[in-house]
Amino acid sequence: MQEGYIKFNCHWKEAGPVSHDHTRKINIWRDKLYALGLIGVYDDGIGFGNISMRYQRNTFIITGSATGGLKQLNENHFTLVTNYNLEQNSLECKGPIIASSESLTHAALYESAPEIQAVIHIHNLEMWKRLINRVPTTRTDAEYGTPEMALEIKRLFRETHVGQEKILVMAGHEEGIITFGKDMNEAGEVLLKHL
Repeated sequence: MQEGYIKFNCHWKEAGPVSHDHTRKINIWRDKLYALGLIGVYDDGIGFGNISMRYQRNTFIITGSATGGLKQLNENHFTLVTNYNLEQNSLECKGPIIASSESLTHAALYESAPEIQAVIHIHNLEMWKRLINRVPTTRTDAEYGTPEMALEIKRLFRETHVGQEKILVMAGHEEGIITFGKDMNEAGEVLLKHL
């Protein structure tokens, strides 16, 4: 399993904490998802799951790399993605911690639909098996954290009703499921409805 490894070129500028208002709103749902085991850590110590919220235009605040196993997060566990290039597989972020390995996927979602304000990525094998190919699903050859996955997200917006369903399954990323919405509550409620 390659979970947790950053596959893009990340240009991280270490800086102070990001918006407390945003991190507080994210943590309300992050705490719920952690308690449900949808964000967490595997026995081998690799964390899984991440959550983000749009900041301005296509910039967004996201949980940092390797934070899945932490029971609670504070403002030092988030970073601001300030720029990215899907085709060049690169991303720029600033904050106290480096961005999650799934950040390019979040970027593709925010770019695909301006109404999206929050994105949740969780792991749950039973739910993944039940929903694969029943809700919009990426191709099996698109791995997490790659330009191929980002392009798959954009394809789903062109070819499926993912914008209305607000959920997708990552076929090439076993257990991986993403929900999104106009705010953190909608993204979370979509997830709980399918759980």
